[in-house]
Amino acid sequence: MRAVRGVSFEVRRGEKVGIVGESGSGKSALALSILRLIAPPGEVVGGQVWLNDRDLMRLREREMAHVRGSEIALIFQDPMTALDPVMTIGAQIVESIRKHRPDVSRKEARDRAIELLRDVEVPLAERRIDDYPHQLSGGMRQRVVIAIALANDPPLLIADEPTTALDVTTQAQVLDVLERAVEERGAAVILITHNLGIVADFCDSVKVMYAGRLVEQATPTDLFRSPIHPYSEALLRSIPDPARLEQGPLPTIPGAPPSLANLPAGCAFEPRCPLGRGVAICKNTAPPVIPIGQGVAECHFAEERWADNETMRKEAAADDRS
Repeated sequence: MRAVRGVSFEVRRGEKVGIVGESGSGKSALALSILRLIAPPGEVVGGQVWLNDRDLMRLREREMAHVRGSEIALIFQDPMTALDPVMTIGAQIVESIRKHRPDVSRKEARDRAIELLRDVEVPLAERRIDDYPHQLSGGMRQRVVIAIALANDPPLLIADEPTTALDVTTQAQVLDVLERAVEERGAAVILITHNLGIVADFCDSVKVMYAGRLVEQATPTDLFRSPIHPYSEALLRSIPDPARLEQGPLPTIPGAPPSLANLPAGCAFEPRCPLGRGVAICKNTAPPVIPIGQGVAECHFAEERWADNETMRKEAAADDRS
């Protein structure tokens, strides 16, 4: 069973890339594969992951251990599983610093830890540094996880649903912290989320995953104004909108994602798709990757849908200029 298949994209320094899709679409497996953290019996069986001029898939484990944390940092969804409950948050930040920079003294590392806690807006950092994770709120714990990720100024941050368990206000604060990391440190961010609203506000580009593949890649503007893949459109229609409450129940996507152990011969979304359900080419032939605008889409009807939306895009652009 292949959890991620044929995924290819680039992330440039200072860029914020959003990866969205339902649970089970392969988002987290993709993130863990980049860092070679897939646990047995899972394994990466092919492909390349280039960080500047190095293919991470060819590095020895010792070399890869250095990459994790110093060049690519992972921010997990649940800070309570990412943090050690029997170590103070300061000790954990210090450990992350000295792991990659053993020449730094403990005092220097502690001073750096206090500075990082201030950077992620943990109040009273000089006192809170000696707290244990359970003494902090969920939002504060997530800030500590981000501080650990930023400890060695990695050029790439991978944030795996970092705001899922947080209230709306705290979500915004955590995203502000990530935004500053991009602006002040020049870091790139891969943000994995199911929240399309966050993608619209935060990301420069969007990758939509379904059944282990990227079915659409676009700018947030193009995706929200005129989604090409029917799955992208269905996700957008499923966003709660108070203005539509009087029109009836919230639209949903019928059915469920396919089993990755028994994928259909054609388009994986065909059984749930309002366009392709029952159409022979969709049922029997895998869709090609078609360049569309500034992105791509895997859909037999991609070019037709792009053409149909052209008038709408021009009207929207004219409204923006006015």
